[in-house]
Amino acid sequence: MHFKIEQYERWQKAGFRNRCIIAGANGLINLSIPVEGGRHSNRLIREVRIDNSHRWQMLHWRSVVSAYNRSPWFEYYKDEMASFYHTKYDWLWDWNLVLLQWTIKKLGVEVKIDFTESWQKDYLPGAYLDMRHQVLPKNFTSFAGDCPVYQQVFEDRLGFVPNLSIIDLLFCEGPNAVNLLRQ
Repeated sequence: MHFKIEQYERWQKAGFRNRCIIAGANGLINLSIPVEGGRHSNRLIREVRIDNSHRWQMLHWRSVVSAYNRSPWFEYYKDEMASFYHTKYDWLWDWNLVLLQWTIKKLGVEVKIDFTESWQKDYLPGAYLDMRHQVLPKNFTSFAGDCPVYQQVFEDRLGFVPNLSIIDLLFCEGPNAVNLLRQ
């Protein structure tokens, strides 16, 4: 697999660049990283600073533990995952890359990652699968047909929720996660 990550796009509010969605006992939990300038930041994605005046890491980690401490693979991944929430990150770009690299390693897949050299509004048809503006917090469940089905922690209460954060799949399926994604 070969991914090219957009590094010259402008910050977009209401996207997944600073958030993920997990399932908790009482419903979906939107974990959002506060950024300096908030919704009105007009910086390149590489230049977005995390607003560490908030205790977001502690709150996010508590939510992750609460949601997944009963999942089959939480014990296996929790120490490494906790380290992300106990290390201060100044840049959203760095946080996202570290988590992406960790996820690829845990999935055990060979992935080549490159970064765009400049901004392009559109790519030639067929050149790339451009997902920059496709999956958003407001429509993430509408892509259910592409999502593998697996047993989730709170499925008995919420039903199966497609397209949650990759940590949901990892904590619930462990090393089998990659096989489900390949299907």
